[in-house]
Amino acid sequence: MDFELTEIQQMIRETVRDFAEREIKPVAHDLDEKAEFSEEITKKMGELGLFGMNLPEKYGGQDLDTLSYIIAVEELARIDSSQAATLAAHNSLGIGPLFYFGSEEQKMKYLPPLCTGEALWGFGLTEANAGSDSRGTKTVVKLENGEWIINGSKIFITNGSADISVGSTVQAVSGDHDGKKEFSCVIVEKGTPGFKTVSMHGKMMWRASDTGELYFDDCRVPEENLLGKVGQGSKIMLSTLDNGRLSIAAMGLGLAQGAFELALQYANERKQFGKPIIKFQVNAFKLADMATKIELARTLLYKACWLKDIGKPFAKEAAMSKLYCSEIAREVADEAVQLHGGYGLMKDYEIERFYRDQRLLQIGEGTSEIQRLVISRYIGC
Repeated sequence: MDFELTEIQQMIRETVRDFAEREIKPVAHDLDEKAEFSEEITKKMGELGLFGMNLPEKYGGQDLDTLSYIIAVEELARIDSSQAATLAAHNSLGIGPLFYFGSEEQKMKYLPPLCTGEALWGFGLTEANAGSDSRGTKTVVKLENGEWIINGSKIFITNGSADISVGSTVQAVSGDHDGKKEFSCVIVEKGTPGFKTVSMHGKMMWRASDTGELYFDDCRVPEENLLGKVGQGSKIMLSTLDNGRLSIAAMGLGLAQGAFELALQYANERKQFGKPIIKFQVNAFKLADMATKIELARTLLYKACWLKDIGKPFAKEAAMSKLYCSEIAREVADEAVQLHGGYGLMKDYEIERFYRDQRLLQIGEGTSEIQRLVISRYIGC
């Protein structure tokens, strides 16, 4: 076993860390306070080559391995989960289905612009009454005179409604055979008649990322906008979520690392009873536990990435990584606030934002309960 990062992976860590410290950290608080999505930062991430990192160069990508991409997400989340969410959702949920299931014509049309940071793409799965139960989808699509006609809605779609969002991949019910629903995925571009997006506001977390609702009212798209084959919808969506779990795990890992570093710094600076609070064993033990959990989370996640990169099954480890990294983010952020005391509850201190941002990780892209269900099936329960 070799746990050393390659020179390229180490360079990506250093480059993205420097970018996050210089470009994101100074504005993260204000963007969160205003709940403002930043096109400027998104375009800069594109210029850095962070979008489409895993794609072949002919589609505009960097042709890098999974771990390189996961390290980039981790380093962004160490500073700001909102920007990490923009990157993770676009690469894993936006670009992913188009690359893995699109025709060559679809890949050449959509992927190059989506690797620049100038355009974003959504993943239209979740509905008001179809969250963990993805097969509860009510949105319908039917083929008529060479066009797919879509009716329904989607909710909580990251990158679905920003000004630079140019479309979404949408799962819909395409048939019903003896009471068994058939699902298919269609590509819907922004500006299509009958397609409307609405930005969602009032979020507790990821306030500087874009989250939207998608509405389809007799929305018509060409027959060639089918992604994959008719009836492949669930396969496409579930496969996409397997890959997406790695990036959400990376967000949990990065957030935990950032929260730990904030706690460590504060505990060194804060004095009580005549000495820094880090010198009290109760606090030193908290930090020791936090560091241990982060190390375990990183090892598990990187192994899952390694399995994917060498072509071995990784779905079980992806679910484990998503579950563990999400739970560790919660535990580390909570203890970091505890070490800050009352100051940890104030918006002037970064840890307050970290504490809010971690809460989505146990819900998004499959709740912790769903991850346990997936894992339990793999272990034979």
